[in-house]
Amino acid sequence: MKRILFLSGFLSLFVLPATAQEINRVVHDEVTGDEMLIGYGNRQGLLLEPFFSWFSEEYDAYSVNKQSILGIEPEELDGVTITMVLGTWCPDSRREVPRFYKIIDQLGFNESRLHVIFVKRDKLAPGIDLDSLDIQFVPTIVVFRNGDEIGRIIEHPVQSLEEDLAGILLKE
Repeated sequence: MKRILFLSGFLSLFVLPATAQEINRVVHDEVTGDEMLIGYGNRQGLLLEPFFSWFSEEYDAYSVNKQSILGIEPEELDGVTITMVLGTWCPDSRREVPRFYKIIDQLGFNESRLHVIFVKRDKLAPGIDLDSLDIQFVPTIVVFRNGDEIGRIIEHPVQSLEEDLAGILLKE
């Protein structure tokens, strides 16, 4: 019995890490040869070079329109999760994603409820089923409340990120 427990514990040291999804995985873009992030990720991936340069520049330069998000109280964020699909190779993602992070920082949004997926130029991420999200353009920011989609921002905002996000979160 001790031998079985030892073997199962020993094997789990090697099998579990092999099946765990790596986050913030950097690969080379087949088109440009530049580095890009692929798969599941988070803000920490964007704080790595070469992504940090454009992320921090846009984040620092952006001024959140606080008036537009004034009505978003903490209770409006209850049950909210967000899935953001982006490409680090994409100019729209490089512009909108740092701005979006600055807005959610201003709102005090719990970043553990933000799911980030980095895609290749074909809008796919190996090993991740994106069919249910119907991603046509990046970035796509999909907002869910209690598991139901309540709105999305696709490629660029209609009015502004703040106004579009407030419109999604505050609609009845």
